[in-house]
Amino acid sequence: MRKIITGLLTVAIVAGMGAFAWKAHAAEEAAPQPAPAPQAAPAQPAEAAPAQPAAPAPAAEGGAAAGAGGECCKPGDTTPTLDLIKATPKGGLHNPYNDKIAEMAEEGHKKYLSFGCNGCHGGGGGGGMCIPLTNDTWVYGPDDDTVFRLIALGTVELTKQGYKRVKSEVVVGPMPPFDTIIKTSDDLWKVIAWMRSVSPGSEKKPPLQ
Repeated sequence: MRKIITGLLTVAIVAGMGAFAWKAHAAEEAAPQPAPAPQAAPAQPAEAAPAQPAAPAPAAEGGAAAGAGGECCKPGDTTPTLDLIKATPKGGLHNPYNDKIAEMAEEGHKKYLSFGCNGCHGGGGGGGMCIPLTNDTWVYGPDDDTVFRLIALGTVELTKQGYKRVKSEVVVGPMPPFDTIIKTSDDLWKVIAWMRSVSPGSEKKPPLQ
């Protein structure tokens, strides 16, 4: 009898365990499976920003040649005289030392002598074989623009460019061009400043062309 009871208990336990295992398996199958993680969209290449035009380079310092709307002229300008003439419209050349004539006179006189101007116009500008610089007779006009061009170009080239005599003076020969002797515009302006110092007030006279 005891064996029968023991056998029945064993069957019941095994059956119970089987039923539990079946329920656990069924519950596992019924449980919702987690959805797969969404795939990240491929990165789109960044759109290149439109190219911006390069900013214009600043103007170079130094040369004071007057372009369109430019200002001429400045102290210390190393521009060759003919280059400054070509770059500046007629009437646009103005001596930057007009307000410092007394200060520049000595240096300008030294340059005047070193360039050999005294050979024709005298050491003090009083004249010699050519016209004096101390009187009021400015043959082609007394303004800075005309005087600068006259000295650099000489009278032959100046007249070719349309300049005419406005006054008369006894001369032995034409004024030769000094563009190859006076190398920079600044040197010529200093010579002209000295010329103004021996002919006071001449720089204030208006152009006659």
